[in-house]
Amino acid sequence: MAAAVPASVELGFAEEAPAWRLRSEQFPSKVYAPLPGRADAFHRSLFLFCCREPPCCAGLRVFRNQLPRKNEFYSFEPPSEHPPPEAGESVCLQLQSGTHLCRVCGCLAPKTCSRCHQAHYCSKEHQTLDWRLVHKQTCTQAQLNHPVPDHNFLFPEFEIVIETEDETVPEVVEKEDDTEIIESMGEAPEEELDSMAKHESREDSIFQKFKTQIAHESEQILRYGRGIEPIWISGENIPQENDIPVCPCGAKRIFEFQVMPQLLNHLKADRLGKSVDWGILAVFTCAESCSLGSGYTEEFVWKQDVTDTP
Repeated sequence: MAAAVPASVELGFAEEAPAWRLRSEQFPSKVYAPLPGRADAFHRSLFLFCCREPPCCAGLRVFRNQLPRKNEFYSFEPPSEHPPPEAGESVCLQLQSGTHLCRVCGCLAPKTCSRCHQAHYCSKEHQTLDWRLVHKQTCTQAQLNHPVPDHNFLFPEFEIVIETEDETVPEVVEKEDDTEIIESMGEAPEEELDSMAKHESREDSIFQKFKTQIAHESEQILRYGRGIEPIWISGENIPQENDIPVCPCGAKRIFEFQVMPQLLNHLKADRLGKSVDWGILAVFTCAESCSLGSGYTEEFVWKQDVTDTP
């Protein structure tokens, strides 16, 4: 029997993209992960949401959506790689269905400015924020050609450029000898020293493996490999099989991609004096990628933080 060929890992890198491309009707503001051979998953997307307020960061949520190639939302043909003639800095905040989007966050916007009837919002709070920052000065002017201001509310947007990881096996850093760790701990009961040494040695080994694995492409913000094992940044808080809930359809969930800590450098999450943080975010999805029609299903994300060790 031939040995199984390990699945390749796709690496994601953040790159700036022009506004017309980020706002293109078919530009995927998500992880776009179609399944070869699955007609019902020709378009398959994973959406990861994170609040920028640190107390909420543990409440991460991820959703999956999939559609056949012929559907009522996307064109049958792929989008153009070239900007349209009318491309500019302005952002279209109305879908083809006629549904308006909030000027602050981009969510559905049932509320409208009562004066100009051209600015739309998801809530009174976002309308107040926009009024204070810019809309008060532009309310009576034509809005169609005005670029939407940066409210410092959303994370910056980037295009994720994908490259296949070099399959060359990196050289593993040698593990520190337990004796040296014990000697560095000073006086303590022998059994306690031995336990602490083994824990620190394992923790150091896992972190060294993580650093070695990403050393060739240190700017990677995402690692994609459906069905492979994630690379953990710490020996603490690694999920067991029963920690990953099954899909509502009854199938197990498998690992699909992980978000790396390097992404935090791009998000500028601390520019308001507050900061979200993580070691890695590991996303697990339905192994069967069950059919959903045109709806969404929630998948599972596991947050692992960096463990501080002496």
